[in-house]
Amino acid sequence: MKIDSHHHFWRYTAADYDWIDEPMRVIRRDFLPEHLRAEIANAGIDGVISVQARQSLEETRWLLSLAAENDFIRAVVGWVPLLHTNVREHLKRFCAQKQFRAVRHVLQGEPDEQFMLRKDFNLGIAALREFNLVYDILIFERQLPQTIEFVDLHPQQTFVLDHLAKPRIKDNIIEPWRANILELARRPNVFCKVSGMVTEADYARWTEAQLRPYFDAVLEGFGPSRLMFGSDWPVCLVACGYARWREIVANWSAQFSPMERDQLLGGTAMRAYGL
Repeated sequence: MKIDSHHHFWRYTAADYDWIDEPMRVIRRDFLPEHLRAEIANAGIDGVISVQARQSLEETRWLLSLAAENDFIRAVVGWVPLLHTNVREHLKRFCAQKQFRAVRHVLQGEPDEQFMLRKDFNLGIAALREFNLVYDILIFERQLPQTIEFVDLHPQQTFVLDHLAKPRIKDNIIEPWRANILELARRPNVFCKVSGMVTEADYARWTEAQLRPYFDAVLEGFGPSRLMFGSDWPVCLVACGYARWREIVANWSAQFSPMERDQLLGGTAMRAYGL
């Protein structure tokens, strides 16, 4: 089964999605299941994992309602108030729906670079294991040192790193990102999504050759068994169409064995998220 491990839905409003700036204006519109269904059919994808784009309980409820209505949505990465003492009540309620498989907090948006090391945040993370939930890590590359420390606080928790931790591809800078990625990858409880790369490059001028060192670094660190394909649709559309990104990942993974390609394109996501 081919799985897209990372995409978003939204009904666009400028207030809710103020991060969509003028260079990204092409995605200032609604993106809903009917739009994605056509994309994945053309790309040979069987199922998807829907990831929160707003930090609200309303967002999580909405994504779960879409999953209940669309069988190709295999899992939801939602948001819950991890800092609150009643976080378990929310987790218990959401876990009543089998598609609720993971939680994400937008750590890259926190002004406090040490936010992920806060005691209250980590108490919330500790609750996830009780419900067999994954935690998706969304950071900028400068946050990798703290992330390594954060992950080490939870050696039994499954983590999935989004977008390779957003390396500075536009400027062709690979260090210290590469060294930090290889260090993080030494933790066997961390997986990595091969996603979000073209939007870290120049939207109009990126090349496949420019992406290759970043692809190869995560392959060296995580190996095919802990890498998973993700489109980051519709965000990817500012730089690359869905089918084109699927093709780029296929070109890079042509070096893999058939079993390794199966892991990258679905098996790893199914195992990590318990699909």
